[in-house]
Amino acid sequence: MAPRPTPADKFSFGLWTVGWQGRDPFGHATRDALDPVESVHRLAELGAYGVTFHDDDLVPFGSDAATRDAQIARFRKALDETGLVVPMVTTDLFQQPVFKDGGFTSNDRDVRRYALRKVLRNVDLAAELGAKTFVMWGGREGGEYDVAKDVQAALERYREAVDLLCQYVIDRGYDLRFALEPKPNEPRGDILLPTVGHALGFISTLAHPERVGLNPEVGHEQMAGLNFVHGIAQALWQGKLFHIDLNGQRGVKYDQDLVFGHGDLLNAFALVDLLEHGGTAGGPGYDGPRHFDYKPSRTEDIDGVWASAAANMSTYLLLKERAAAFRADPEVAEALAASKVAELGVPTLGEGEGYAELLADTSAFEEFDVNAVAAKGFGFVRLNQLAVEHLLGAR
Repeated sequence: MAPRPTPADKFSFGLWTVGWQGRDPFGHATRDALDPVESVHRLAELGAYGVTFHDDDLVPFGSDAATRDAQIARFRKALDETGLVVPMVTTDLFQQPVFKDGGFTSNDRDVRRYALRKVLRNVDLAAELGAKTFVMWGGREGGEYDVAKDVQAALERYREAVDLLCQYVIDRGYDLRFALEPKPNEPRGDILLPTVGHALGFISTLAHPERVGLNPEVGHEQMAGLNFVHGIAQALWQGKLFHIDLNGQRGVKYDQDLVFGHGDLLNAFALVDLLEHGGTAGGPGYDGPRHFDYKPSRTEDIDGVWASAAANMSTYLLLKERAAAFRADPEVAEALAASKVAELGVPTLGEGEGYAELLADTSAFEEFDVNAVAAKGFGFVRLNQLAVEHLLGAR
């Protein structure tokens, strides 16, 4: 039997996930719209701890002030009634036609100024609701035609926008950090800051890099053929994993947004192991929300929506159990030692050693038996098979 989630597990969902109506470029909606208040109540019943939203998920785009205030009040009431929290908020700069060439990096200066105002208003709401992270996915920040976009100027405008937002948060005294969400393509042919590595490089150029981290998504890195666990490990290593989006993806194709684990299950197992336990050599784990950014299949009715939401949490908890069993298995411990996994955490240079001492150490080169060492295997296949057996419940 799958374990039942509780708020202590820190599972959260976006309103846009369970609220997706099944509309895609080739077909109309297959489900009716969901009231955000209903979503809050149903997620709480399933054992979730948090709910997130884009501004336009909560309040329809173009609503007047009275409508906006009334909808936010209803949402607050639902949060109070259920105990759900809002750990993260984001802003929609991709659906409306005005953003067809981006928000922060549109060639049209007036659009860029409008986008900044839209985000600033939602930053205020995020702070009011107690959110700690503000995610920025630049889904339209990019292009299809190389001659139509000055990428260097676009990155300068991107930096200008993020620097302004950081300064605003600092001046207002908000306890809020920003998290960039990389994606290589879709809906644009090429999106700026397409991978974890690109985003980390960009952050290093900012006026307040300490305020900006990452919100990597499983499917987004895998769409580029990259290893999501490796990306998360680097984000953790650099102290930049501010938030995470969990879902499933099957290979290099469109963004599928499947239920977490309904894709590369072995990579999902390694991911949960990393998030829960950190690196084998003592690297950091992750203590933030386990956020699911998935879409219930358009084949499902409303009952299937809630079944799929529950499936995300169940899969994570099952993988968490399997990872704990893997780590506790004496045979795994022996295999890890045989594969020298922990030895990678030992500095290559000794205490106080520099290049002079290394050059003087004949055992490191002149007396090193290259052929004998090269003849030894690392046992990685055996170690991976143990992981598979634990994942399949054979151990």
